[in-house]
Amino acid sequence: MSTPPASPTPPTPPGEARAFVVSKEGDQVTSGVRRLDADELGEGDVLVAVEWSAVNYKDGMVTRPGNRVARISPLVPGVDLVGTVVSSPDPSVAVGSPVVAHGYDLGVAHHGGFSTLARVPAGWVVPLPPGLSARRAAVIGTAGFTAALSLDRLEHHGLAPGDGPVLVTGASGGVGSMAVTLLAARGYEVVASTGSAGGHAYLTGLGAARVIGRDELAGADGRTLGPERWAGAVDCVGGPTLASVLRSLRYGAAVAASGLTGGNTLETSVFPFIVRNVSLIGVDTVETPIDERRRVWEGMAGAFPDERLDDMVDSETGLDALSSALDRILAGGTRGRVLVDPHR
Repeated sequence: MSTPPASPTPPTPPGEARAFVVSKEGDQVTSGVRRLDADELGEGDVLVAVEWSAVNYKDGMVTRPGNRVARISPLVPGVDLVGTVVSSPDPSVAVGSPVVAHGYDLGVAHHGGFSTLARVPAGWVVPLPPGLSARRAAVIGTAGFTAALSLDRLEHHGLAPGDGPVLVTGASGGVGSMAVTLLAARGYEVVASTGSAGGHAYLTGLGAARVIGRDELAGADGRTLGPERWAGAVDCVGGPTLASVLRSLRYGAAVAASGLTGGNTLETSVFPFIVRNVSLIGVDTVETPIDERRRVWEGMAGAFPDERLDDMVDSETGLDALSSALDRILAGGTRGRVLVDPHR
């Protein structure tokens, strides 16, 4: 007997959102798809019809008991969103305009992008750059913005194409994949470090000149200073990995650090900073001032080759299957970006 087709999702009435909601009561965390009135979407003067969001590590964290990421309950996660402005009293954010929003309290202390509608302050909104589709902007998202801001800081420090190999750690993840692609497109010699045995072909396809394992990167462990290898680095891991990078930077080089999946402590010495004049640049994308955020996004349309953005899409999901995607990212089971279509 054939299996009857699944019933389609009923249409959402105007002014009502269909959203993935996480609730916490004591030590218990529950999640599921709910319908919310527009006035339940939180504070903000701009209402956005969400077309795409994406799964980030932080989104997975809010579903775990005892997490300190979610600061309200119930919460609609989703630290990225791309969509079209439905209503806005602010003349700088026109109705009908395509926009991006991420960072600040979105998906943490303010309802985020895992919803068909989102309400946000005008000061969080970034106009979608001309020539960049909503879907491609979602692929870039927080991960691509983090990579772009990291490179912006490194180039401000003095890094330029032709200086030598630039290392990207955690290269198979969202930020790492974006960093490899962005650096390669800008003309840098990229060395990608990954713990994923199957990630080598993927990373060379994104433009990495060479792919190394974590064991090769950790070769300087236990030494005060290692061989001078890297003209610069984008670290998406933290912990011992970041310590190894610092010991092996070339004289005067810098590492832009944005990740802590490998640990939130840093055990190193002052020798790399004093003897080799290296710099550790912290990259925060949560509280980035809106003017800087908009400036970085303005350059996004031509920064990433379209075909490589397509290669970075691990999968797409709707709200009903979102729980499994959140579990996968926490388990390190995703490569690149997982897109969320809230209308599926």
